[in-house]
Amino acid sequence: MPSPPHMGATPRNTHRPGTPAPTSLPAETSQRVAIPLPRTDPSSSVPRTFSVPPRTQPVPNPVAYFLHQSPWWVHRGETLGNHFVELVVPFFIFLGRRMCVLHGALQILFQVILIISGNLSFLNWLTMVPSVACFDDATLGFLFPSGPGGLKYRVLKMQEEAARGALAPLRYGCVVRRAVHLALAALVAWLSVPVVLNLLSPTQIMNTSFNPLRIVNTYGAFGSITKERTEVILQGTAAPNASSPDAVWEDYEFKCKPGDPGRRPCLISPYHYRLDWLMWFAAFQTYEHNEWIIHLAGKLLANDASALSLLAVNPFKGRAPPRWLRGEHYRYKFSRPGGPHAAAGKWWLRKRIGPYFPPVSLRDLEDYFRSREWPHPAVDVD
Repeated sequence: MPSPPHMGATPRNTHRPGTPAPTSLPAETSQRVAIPLPRTDPSSSVPRTFSVPPRTQPVPNPVAYFLHQSPWWVHRGETLGNHFVELVVPFFIFLGRRMCVLHGALQILFQVILIISGNLSFLNWLTMVPSVACFDDATLGFLFPSGPGGLKYRVLKMQEEAARGALAPLRYGCVVRRAVHLALAALVAWLSVPVVLNLLSPTQIMNTSFNPLRIVNTYGAFGSITKERTEVILQGTAAPNASSPDAVWEDYEFKCKPGDPGRRPCLISPYHYRLDWLMWFAAFQTYEHNEWIIHLAGKLLANDASALSLLAVNPFKGRAPPRWLRGEHYRYKFSRPGGPHAAAGKWWLRKRIGPYFPPVSLRDLEDYFRSREWPHPAVDVD
């Protein structure tokens, strides 16, 4: 599968002026389907933005369902706390030992809260690692035995001996190592100039490398937040005519992303289902900007075992593969606890927006696959 724009970042339109526009499916299959890109509503106030992520994050977990139902003042506190931890707390590192320790504790606590609130892959787990460096020996000393012969005792003896002894003269290797460190520091500082300028720009670019070495890059987990959640639902039918009103369309279910409204949100962090995240990104754009989803459709039409292994439910298991496959675009929102839908066992409410891509068959996709030099999938009889 091709790489997503980035986990968590709202994708941008990938078509650039002067480059060929993405091509649509064959004209004989259906007319081009245009889906508008969701954008953050500029009229939404900052203090209320945290009421949206539990529902619109890539792969919500069961806790996100209940966090979404919290009172407005809880969401306001979450948002203000988020701004405080990300914009103010980092400066605690420069305010002495105690403030540095407080910085590490707050950052780790913040990441733990994010881990509890959703399936955000391994991102938050990795973010906690640098914060461990904020805790010095005195802070972590209680974790180790202090008796004679213990680790703490031996470290203290080494520190006392080092304090009493004279500084050893620098060896040739140490001088070379320091020179290399200074050279690398100067290189990183030089390569950081365009990154910092981009950071200060009102039209900053996220998830971009500014040099071929790719040492210093721009990164952003969530550049903006959409106010609505949309999903692409893949459906197949064995009917010979996809346009027939009698055609029965059956849903493919992914391992974690929302699909069946009655299925409980999954809990997989820090594990990462990459295809489920890709489907989340695809729902922001059209299939023309995510051609891999048509490649996936061809694989499912051929009953490809490797593609089906990435899904939770194959409605055609034990049967012939579907003759037609389509993508439907739905808007999702959480049901209300105690409401009639929740009482019926539904975690989600969904409403059809329209087609995401039209019904396609293996024969329709022959030219599409050939033009992209993709091998045409062969039907797996097993």
